[in-house]
Amino acid sequence: MALRLYDHPLSPYGQKVKIALIEKGVPFEAMLPNAIGSGQVDDSFAAANPRGEVPALIDGDAAIFDSTVIIEYIEDKWPKPALLPATPLDRARVRMLEDVMDTHFEGITWGLSEVRNFGRAEGTLAERLETNAAAELARWYEWLGRQLGSRKWFNGDAFGWGDLCVVPFVNGATSFGHRPAVGSALADWLVRANARDSVKQVSAEAAKMAMQGASAGMQAVRQALQAGLFKREYRDHRLEWMVRNGAIEVIQTGLERRNIRFTESFGR
Repeated sequence: MALRLYDHPLSPYGQKVKIALIEKGVPFEAMLPNAIGSGQVDDSFAAANPRGEVPALIDGDAAIFDSTVIIEYIEDKWPKPALLPATPLDRARVRMLEDVMDTHFEGITWGLSEVRNFGRAEGTLAERLETNAAAELARWYEWLGRQLGSRKWFNGDAFGWGDLCVVPFVNGATSFGHRPAVGSALADWLVRANARDSVKQVSAEAAKMAMQGASAGMQAVRQALQAGLFKREYRDHRLEWMVRNGAIEVIQTGLERRNIRFTESFGR
C-alpha cells in the first residue's frame, strides 16, 4: 500500500518531505486534512499528528509527524539513493542548515504572510514588519551564500538533504518579492534546484493552490480569521519573530479574537 502524507501544498515543511520521497522514487498519496487551519482537526489527522499540523506520514499502521523526523525515517527506510552526505561533518552541516531554515528563516516568511495575506498589521506596524523582514532575509541570504561557498549543491557534489531543506523556504521568500541577489552563487543554485523534477513538481502544486486561494478571495479568509473560524498556529519561532519586531499587539489581538493557536497537550 502506498504511503499517505497529510500535506498542504503551500507548506514548506510538507514540500521538503515530498521532494525527499520523489527523489527516492517512493510512491505516496498526498492528502489535504479536513478543515485545516480551523483549529479543529478530524480524528484521523489528529491521530497522525496531535499537533494538528502538516506534514504527517502514514506508513501502514505507523504514523510519523515532524518534517525532520519524517525525512530521517525516509532516509533510514529507503537508504538508496542517499540524501545525506557521506561524512559525519557534512551530515551535521546540512542538519544545521535544516534547523535554521525550519526556525529562523521560516519565522520571517510566516510574518510576511500574516501581514500580506491575513491582514494582521496595517499602517506603520505593517511597514516596519515589511522593512525588517526584507533586511533580515538579505542577511540570511548572505549567510546561506557563505554556507554554499564554492559547492554546486548545499549537499556537496549532488542534490540532497541540504538542498531540499533550503529550496522550499527560499522559494517562499521569493514569492514575497525577496530574491537572492542576481548573479550570486545562491541565485545560481536556486535556478539549478528549481530545475529538479522533484522541486518542479511540488512548486507546481503550490502555485496551483495559491491560484485557487486567490480566486476564492483572501477577503473571505480574513473575515473567517476575524470571526475566529480560522486559527493560525504560532509556534515558538513565529511568536519570537513577531514579538522582537514590535508586533506583540498582533499576538494580543489574536488571543482576544481567538484566531491564533498554540500547541496543546496531547492527552485527551
